[in-house]
Amino acid sequence: MNGQNRKNIQIGSEVYIILKKDQRSGKRTKGIVKDFLTKKPFHPHGIKVRLQDGQVGRVQEVIM
Repeated sequence: MNGQNRKNIQIGSEVYIILKKDQRSGKRTKGIVKDFLTKKPFHPHGIKVRLQDGQVGRVQEVIM
């Protein structure tokens, strides 16, 4: 699932995000969602989240 719709992501979900510093390279980081930073239900670049390890980025894919 893609990370553009907030309804597809839940706290505790395992996801791939792209960190701000990795936007050009497209390098993805895997982690577990701690909380949401995007308030809206949809964002074209991905919902911004904070992972349990403190990293912040936009969700590219939700791992099922």
